[in-house]
Amino acid sequence: LTVLLLWTTPSLGHPPAAAEPERPHEAARTAIVTVIQAQLAAFQRDDATAAFRYASPSIRARFGTPGEFMRMVRRRYAPLYRPHGIRFLDLRQVDGALVQRVLVTGSDLGTYLAHYPMQQAEDGQWRIAGCVLVPLGQGRGA
Repeated sequence: LTVLLLWTTPSLGHPPAAAEPERPHEAARTAIVTVIQAQLAAFQRDDATAAFRYASPSIRARFGTPGEFMRMVRRRYAPLYRPHGIRFLDLRQVDGALVQRVLVTGSDLGTYLAHYPMQQAEDGQWRIAGCVLVPLGQGRGA
């Protein structure tokens, strides 16, 4: 018993080994990526109701119905509506909010950087609070 106590007690004069620093927001990132993937999959199926479910309350209030939301996505976010490729990048904290960055190749083969600000609901679920889509490169016809 004495040996066990000596073995588990840090020796005086030597600080305990530093733990591996935890990557900030890693647990949140997994849940956030899952939500964004689910919404993108709903776009692929033309499932407006499911896609609308992943939007934050403020986005839902702004568009009112799943149909209006889906019409806006088709019109203003075509690269996300029918992406040719998706790659999740880092999760950043911007002005107190978590923002997931996603590299998107659109059906036009253009490259875009999507910034998804996220909002955590009272029930702990993450919701998409918007999207800023920045064109990075031109695709076909360039």
